[in-house]
Amino acid sequence: MLKISNTLSGKLEEFHPLDDKQVRMYTCGPTVYDYAHIGNFRTFVFQDVLKRYLRFKGYQVAHVMNITDVDDKTIRNSGASNPAQLRAYTDQFTAAFFEDCGKLRIERPDIVAHATDHIPEMVALIQTLNSKGYTYEKDGSIYFRISQFKDYGKLSKLDAEGILAGARVDVDEYGKQDARDFVLWKATKNGEPHWETALGPGRPGWHVECSAMSMKYLGESFDLHCGAVDLVFPHHENEIAQSEAATEKPFVRYWMHGEHLIVEGEKMSKSKGNFYTLRDLAEKGIDPLAVRYALQSVPYRRQLNFTFDLLHQAGTHFPYKLHAVGKALDHAGEQLALKRRRRRQHADNARARGLRCRFDGGLHADERHFRESDAQVLQRRRRSRIAGDDDDLATAIEQETCDGF
Repeated sequence: MLKISNTLSGKLEEFHPLDDKQVRMYTCGPTVYDYAHIGNFRTFVFQDVLKRYLRFKGYQVAHVMNITDVDDKTIRNSGASNPAQLRAYTDQFTAAFFEDCGKLRIERPDIVAHATDHIPEMVALIQTLNSKGYTYEKDGSIYFRISQFKDYGKLSKLDAEGILAGARVDVDEYGKQDARDFVLWKATKNGEPHWETALGPGRPGWHVECSAMSMKYLGESFDLHCGAVDLVFPHHENEIAQSEAATEKPFVRYWMHGEHLIVEGEKMSKSKGNFYTLRDLAEKGIDPLAVRYALQSVPYRRQLNFTFDLLHQAGTHFPYKLHAVGKALDHAGEQLALKRRRRRQHADNARARGLRCRFDGGLHADERHFRESDAQVLQRRRRSRIAGDDDDLATAIEQETCDGF
């Protein structure tokens, strides 16, 4: 039985998807204001390993990932003044992201959902929240009133008692100590990209994006939501609040969060000169697969100290690991082929014994009875071959043939 560490309950739980062998999985993708860095890719590698393992365990996985191509960072870095300019800027980094994913052998999701392609869905969700009394407007922006949602804080274990009623926060990212009513729709500002909608001119807040897109493709309740640990609050906490307030249903059953990495024992920072993208490492001659090997060398819930010594070890060991895996697969294939040959031989021997029984019995058997028994044997043989069970086939043939006479 598969067990996962569920951030929502804080416990190790048995994994039971809503639809038996079908897993509906949503992962928070990149914010495409720049190239993704190795800290981002640690999370994406963890999610890739998880998806592959789920399939290995026999599950069918429907995987949706978002692309955040409108938020404070993308607007700031792009300098765009309209949606078309913003999309032209972010598309180049979206393409770069998937190019890097390919080098790291990270599989592409089934559905890639761009935030700017789903403005109508976000507007509809905000309208639903407004009709249920969870929102209010201030200076053209629309906010979610967290005091109205009684379970606010259940994911991040936030004590909602200390939250100042009516206080608001307009930025996308903030800490628990600044928990406030968060913005769903941002009023237009001079020079910023905006959309003309039933809510008025403006753009979506970051948190509403994932709720609208995940529920569009995976339903109002789904199995698994993953991301980095820094998304637990406020992003995923706010996703739960607005989604469950709108639908009055549980949003996600299992939440999984990957821990950060540090570089050479320190927090990664451009000012410290230890900030790396995959492209930076490639320029140093480092194999992307060695980077992947290093990123997945520590369990996802533990902090990874990413060092050049670790990369060197990964680069040294990875070819041998790959060779060993190849040999293991070859050996497994040979053993499987041998096992199948032995099963076929066993079945052939059983058929020979059965034929001898039929011959001996046929001397005294009614001819019609012989034909019927032979037909039964052939029918049994076909059923067994379809099932692929040669051992059962051998036993069945010998038993049924001898007993028939």
